[in-house]
Amino acid sequence: MNLDPALLRTFVAVHETGSFTRAAERLHLTQSAVSHQIRRLEEQLGRPLLQRTTRSLTPTEDGEDLLPYAQQILLALDALGQRFRPSPISGEVRFGAPENFVGDRLPSLLCQFGRAFPSVRLDVRVNMQLDLRALVREGELDLAVIMTPGDCEEGTRIRQTQLVWVAAESFDLAKGSPVPLAFFPSPCINRRVGISALDEIGVQWQTVFTSPSQQGISAAILSGLAVSVLPREDVEEGMRIVDGCYGLPALPKASFALICSSEEKTPAAQAFGQLILDVSPKTAEPKTKKRRQR
Repeated sequence: MNLDPALLRTFVAVHETGSFTRAAERLHLTQSAVSHQIRRLEEQLGRPLLQRTTRSLTPTEDGEDLLPYAQQILLALDALGQRFRPSPISGEVRFGAPENFVGDRLPSLLCQFGRAFPSVRLDVRVNMQLDLRALVREGELDLAVIMTPGDCEEGTRIRQTQLVWVAAESFDLAKGSPVPLAFFPSPCINRRVGISALDEIGVQWQTVFTSPSQQGISAAILSGLAVSVLPREDVEEGMRIVDGCYGLPALPKASFALICSSEEKTPAAQAFGQLILDVSPKTAEPKTKKRRQR
């Protein structure tokens, strides 16, 4: 049986509006056209679908059974049409971001953009080690999210975060020992801010672990091997904030900012940049419940 989707759409409209007249207005048809399409659908199915009286219009038992099937078919057809509808924007967007910015949100962001602009190809680089500023400056990326000192006005600020010293809950340091540190490779604002703060007040330190990944740094912290600098919202279960312990000074805030190539942005890059600004939370989202500073 080949059912005309237009007939199903008319049936759903009549059911949702409760009136041939209002369904005709929604579908931009005449009332007689709506009545004709309902009769055609009933003839194709061989069942009455609506009970008509002078005061009411209600679906029959068969009409009630048809409704969810019709709605599912129309949803699928609408999604299919959206998927293959020619996109007003095409081309390529080359985007970079630090791992601790995108986190679990990256898949949904890419999916949302891909559905809206199916003709745009995305080249995404997520890494804590990349010099994203240089890549944007040299034209290898169209736009990127970077971390900047809290008072920096570079790019368009997305949100601000507090940097903190973090160690395992079981971590301890023998008196007189240098503070063992775990950091991402340079360039890294966490590394730069942390070491600068320690050198300024003369605290002895040594780098005992380096990793380009967030998971690597987390493993070094949780094992009790080292202390590191993280945004407050990246503190995980099993970690504690140790600002003020072992001579560690308070750290400044930092900001996530969106920077773009100096060349004129393409419509695709503009659309992707705007999506990042629209969907990014304006405040930090902690991974765990807020912990007491020890």
